[in-house]
Amino acid sequence: MKLNPPKKNTFYVAAFIAAAGWLVYIAHLVAQFIIHVEVLHLQMISFVLVSIACVVLCAGLLVKDL
Repeated sequence: MKLNPPKKNTFYVAAFIAAAGWLVYIAHLVAQFIIHVEVLHLQMISFVLVSIACVVLCAGLLVKDL
């Protein structure tokens, strides 16, 4: 299998989505441990965002013009 380097735009989009996922996870930790408020689904949303970023980055590696 031959992998192609992703274009800069694909890499930046993946990095932006992953950063958004990490920020949502930090908001989950702040809400849970500092404010003591249960905010449902923040942890799941952060997992989905980071997973989407990985899929976008892998797609950029596999598809030649992405």
